[in-house]
Amino acid sequence: METIYTPMTSLQSLPVDAGITSGSATGSLAAAPGSVLELVLRSLDDDQAQDVVTIPLEGKSSVADHMVIASGRSTRQVAAMAQKLAERIKQGGFGHVRIEGLPAADWVLIDAGDIVVHLFRPEVRSFYNLERMWAFGDQGAA
Repeated sequence: METIYTPMTSLQSLPVDAGITSGSATGSLAAAPGSVLELVLRSLDDDQAQDVVTIPLEGKSSVADHMVIASGRSTRQVAAMAQKLAERIKQGGFGHVRIEGLPAADWVLIDAGDIVVHLFRPEVRSFYNLERMWAFGDQGAA
C-alpha cells in the first residue's frame, strides 16, 4: 500500500502566540545584521528555499537560540542548500557546523551552535511537522 503525503502549505492552525514566524527568508524575523541567523536566512533566500519558518527557542530549549525550518523541492536542492549554508557559515567566521542526514537529503539537520537548521523535502516536512511540535508548549502559556 502506498502512503500519500500532502505537503504543508500554511501555518494557519498554529496558535498566534507560538512565537513562530514564517514568510520569505529575509523577512521572517528581524535578525541582527551580521548575525549567524541573518546569514542563515539570507543563504536560504539566495538558494530559493521554500516555506522558511523561524522559531525562537529561548525559554523553550537550551540547545539553541533559534530553529530555522525550510523546504527544498528535491533531495538534490536540499543537499545543495545544506552544503552551501555550511560553507557560508564557515566563511562568515562562525566556525564549523555539524551536518546530519546529507546522504539521503530527505531531512538534513545543520547544527550551527546558536542556530539549528532543518531542511526538508516537502513530504517529509509535513510528516514530521516540527512547527507544531515546537508550538505545542506555547498553547497553554497564553
